[in-house]
Amino acid sequence: MLPIVPDGSDSAPGSRGVYSRYARRYARLVTMPTHTPAASPVPDVTASESTLRRFLHGLPGVDAVGLEARAAALGTRSIKTTAKAYALDLAISMVDLTTLEGADTPGKVRALGAKAVRPDPADRTAPATAAVCVYPDMVPVAKEAVAGSGVKVASVATAFPAGRASLAVKLADVREAVAAGADEVDMVIDRGAFLAGKYLKVYEEIAAVKEACGTDARLKVIFETGELSTYDNIRRASWLGMLAGADFIKTSTGKVAVNATPANTLLMLEAVRDFRAQTGIQVGVKPAGGIRTAKDALKFLVLVNETAGADWLDSHWFRFGASSLLNDLLMQRQKLATGRYSGPDYVTVD
Repeated sequence: MLPIVPDGSDSAPGSRGVYSRYARRYARLVTMPTHTPAASPVPDVTASESTLRRFLHGLPGVDAVGLEARAAALGTRSIKTTAKAYALDLAISMVDLTTLEGADTPGKVRALGAKAVRPDPADRTAPATAAVCVYPDMVPVAKEAVAGSGVKVASVATAFPAGRASLAVKLADVREAVAAGADEVDMVIDRGAFLAGKYLKVYEEIAAVKEACGTDARLKVIFETGELSTYDNIRRASWLGMLAGADFIKTSTGKVAVNATPANTLLMLEAVRDFRAQTGIQVGVKPAGGIRTAKDALKFLVLVNETAGADWLDSHWFRFGASSLLNDLLMQRQKLATGRYSGPDYVTVD
């Protein structure tokens, strides 16, 4: 296994040139394989509760101070103007534009879908977002709104956000979303079971949900990192989710006090990097909740580039779970192009 906490030798504040490398590396993605050969596959560790526990608790402990220091240092990287323009467009293309409220209406979802397809109606060069994320009953409306655009429709499921329901109810939730046409399913793990050490139960639920997704819908597994208490638990949850078949691992629901942070996202990026090194399987990462400004989003892209690498600099492997973030990305994009802000009415209020 590769070291989980790097030595920080490339994280000195003031280092330059990060974003100037993005365009060159991104251009190579179309010729890069999405999987690398497995040199040392992870053995079957899910045969019993004891073997799974032994594996998860055998993962290296997280150096919390080192992790947070590296995340903070990477956040100081400078950004050149030309690279910033590229990075803003990249960030827009990675947004899962989301509405998850009890008061959601078909009209609101249609409006959100229109914004996802054309985020800036005044500028056709602005890229579309990656997806629209809604509740299962709104999937048909969202599919119609983004039809023919390439924008995906994601649906939360498994009794989101608490996850307090029987497995039968959770699987019915997933099947409803997939049957309605969801391209992606965002599930929540049973945090109570995880914190009680019932790892096999959590593993089996994720695997069952993955099976219910079928062959067409990708699965994002939400850990609710703010409720997992420790970085060690976040690392364990990351490996547990990937072993069970997650296509993405996701920090949060956005419904609790502590959501995505640079440190917990860095830790998850290290996990997907190391998982691919061992298995050859690439898994995506989605920080969600609390990322509201373009400045914050660009810091997260630095984390991706410097930790997991260029293979993850694509909406197929990295997403932002946010809505208000898109507005600031558009404002900063317009400022970069014209030299001025157009005011708060330049973008729609979601």
